[in-house]
Amino acid sequence: MRVHPMLPVALLFAGGVLATVPTAHAATPRASIYVMRLDPVDRVARDFAKSGWGGGIDVSWPPQGTEGLFSVIGGLEAASLLSKVKTFQDQTTLLRIEQHTDQFYSRFFVGAELGPHGNGFLEPYANAAVALVVYGISTDVVIPNDANPDNSIKQHLSSKTEAAFGWSAGTGVNLNFGRWGIDGGARFLKQYGVPQQLGNGAVTIQPSYVQYRLGVSLPIRN
Repeated sequence: MRVHPMLPVALLFAGGVLATVPTAHAATPRASIYVMRLDPVDRVARDFAKSGWGGGIDVSWPPQGTEGLFSVIGGLEAASLLSKVKTFQDQTTLLRIEQHTDQFYSRFFVGAELGPHGNGFLEPYANAAVALVVYGISTDVVIPNDANPDNSIKQHLSSKTEAAFGWSAGTGVNLNFGRWGIDGGARFLKQYGVPQQLGNGAVTIQPSYVQYRLGVSLPIRN
């Protein structure tokens, strides 16, 4: 089983959090609102999507007795993946066929986070989560006319919404200014059982993405 290169980094980072953070500030939950960039990182993801932009909101809540160093996380995010064109050649007619795919990606996730939630300025963290991923997929088929592009044949193949299971792992840092903060980081996202947009003979794919996020955090005072 191949291990993605971000996973050892996340584990080392998580260990470093406990090794470098002094014991126990007050445990303060926080909410973050952020913008994000989503980059496809493997071939199956790049075949059907370009990088996209979106946003999200999440909450990190340390339970009592954890000294603010461990928390439960949950959130919702969505992004529009820019249109991708994939070219095929029909084996019977030898015509060149283009498949245009647009995707709307959304994710509801829950998981755990390791890192301080208190009064310090620098609050690094590492987290992992499982997710319900929902794709809105729109597919068009185009037979291009090179002599007259305006006379190309275009047919809308399908528009559908599909759900898949996924997980994520990442690291980040919250710069705590007291009443608000700046929260940024990166996550590796993996999805399973996503329908491949190829029409007849379609199979499922397991796309991967890297998410870069930057936003504003707000403490939740008890």
